[in-house]
Amino acid sequence: MWQMAKAISAEDLATFQKDLAETPASSVIQKAVMNNGVLAASENTDSKIAMDQTFSIDLSTGAVANQKQSGRCWMFAALNTMRHQIQAQFKLKDFELSQNYTFFWDKFEKSNYFYENVIATADADIDSRKVAWLMANPQGDGGQWDMLTALIDKYGIVPKSVMPETYSSSKSSELNSVLNLKLRKDAVTLRGAVANGESADAIQAKKEQMLSEIYRILSYTLGNPPTKFDFEYRDDDKEYHIDRDLTPQTFFKKYIGWDTDSFQSIINGPTADKPFNHLYTVEMLGNVVGGRQVRHLNLDIDTFKQLAIKQLENGETVWFGSDVGQSSDRQLGIMDTAIYDKDALFNTDFTMTKADRLDYGESLMTHAMVLTGVDIVDGKPTKWKVENSWGDKVGEKGYFVASDSWFDEFVYQVVINKRYLPSDLQAVIKNEYDKPTVLKPWDPMGALA
Repeated sequence: MWQMAKAISAEDLATFQKDLAETPASSVIQKAVMNNGVLAASENTDSKIAMDQTFSIDLSTGAVANQKQSGRCWMFAALNTMRHQIQAQFKLKDFELSQNYTFFWDKFEKSNYFYENVIATADADIDSRKVAWLMANPQGDGGQWDMLTALIDKYGIVPKSVMPETYSSSKSSELNSVLNLKLRKDAVTLRGAVANGESADAIQAKKEQMLSEIYRILSYTLGNPPTKFDFEYRDDDKEYHIDRDLTPQTFFKKYIGWDTDSFQSIINGPTADKPFNHLYTVEMLGNVVGGRQVRHLNLDIDTFKQLAIKQLENGETVWFGSDVGQSSDRQLGIMDTAIYDKDALFNTDFTMTKADRLDYGESLMTHAMVLTGVDIVDGKPTKWKVENSWGDKVGEKGYFVASDSWFDEFVYQVVINKRYLPSDLQAVIKNEYDKPTVLKPWDPMGALA
C-alpha cells in the first residue's frame, strides 16, 4: 500500500551530498560536464571509428534533398524512394519530385480531415481527451507513408521544376500558425452548429466555405498546383528531352508506375497491447477523407530487419521511420547506441526496453529517412546507410550511418513491397485488411514523422 507523500528532508539532502562527494572523480566529472555539456563529456570516440561509411550493399542514389525548416521528412523520404528510379532510368542524378506540390494537397486534405473529425466529435465535451487531442494540433507538417500514397492516388505528383519551393514550404512555421488559428476558430463554429441542431447540409455548407478559404491561404503561400505541364530536362549526357501535356496523374503513371497498393507499412512496436503478426490502424490518423487508411503490420525485430535487407538486396531503397534524436550526432551523421556513455558519466543506469520507452513516453517515431545500404558481416547486419533530407552539410554529404543496435532500439517502421513478404504474412494482411485492430489516437504508433 502506498504511504503518504514524503517531503525531502535536511537529512536526505545531507545523504545525497555525501554520496556525491564520495563518487570517484566527482569534481573532475563535474567540471567536464559544466564546461562541455552532457553529450561532449560522454562521447565515445570508438563509435566514430566503428561507424565508417563502408557497406557491403550500397545503392547509388545521388545527391540528398533538403527539407529545410519544415517537418516534411516523411514526404521527402517517400518521394526520394520514387525519384531514385527516375534518376537511374532517365540519367538525372540530381532530379527531385516536387515536395511543395504534395505539401499543398496534404495541408488542404488535412484541413478537411480535421473538420470532419470536429463534426464527428461535436457531441463530446470540449475537455474530453479525444477532443483535447484533436485541438492540440489541428494539422502539422508530419505524416505517414500511407498518407503520402493517399495523396498520390488522388492528385499524382509532379517534378520539382513544375512546382518549386516557396518561402512557406521551406519555412513552414508561419503557415502552420495561420492554418491552426483558422482551424481552431472554425472548430468553434462547427461545434456550435451541431449543438444548435443545424442540419447536416447546413453544416457541410459551412465546411465548404471554410475549405474555400483554406485553399486561398494555401495558394497565396505555396502557389497554385499545376493541372497540366510539360516535362522538360537535359539528362546527365546533356541530351535534351521534352514530354508535353502531362497531368500529375499521367506523370506518376508514366515515370514511376508503381502500384501503391503493393507497399505495406511494417512496424516494430513490441508493447503488450500490440501482439506481433497482426494489422493495426490508428483512430483519427490520416489526411484524405475516403482515401487510403493507415495500416501497420506489427512484426518482431528480426523479421522486420530481414525484410528491409531483402528489399535492399534487390536494389530497392527502403522508407523508414525512427526516433532520430536518440543516441545520435547530427553533424557527424552517426546514430549509434554506443556514441554516448551517459551511464558511465553519471554512474547511473539509464537502460529501458524498447517497449518501456514507448509505453512511458520516452520515445516514438520522429523522423523518416531512406535506407540505401547495409553492411552484412557473417550473415548479420552491423550498420545501415541512411539517406537523410537535411542537405549535404551534415553526415557524409547528407548520408548518415546507423549501427544495428541503434536500428533495433529506435527504428519503428519500414515500408516493404509485399512481394518480399512470406505467404503467411501476406495472408495476415489479406485477412485483416478490412478489420485491423484500431489503436487510440495518441498511441505512439500513430506518431507522425
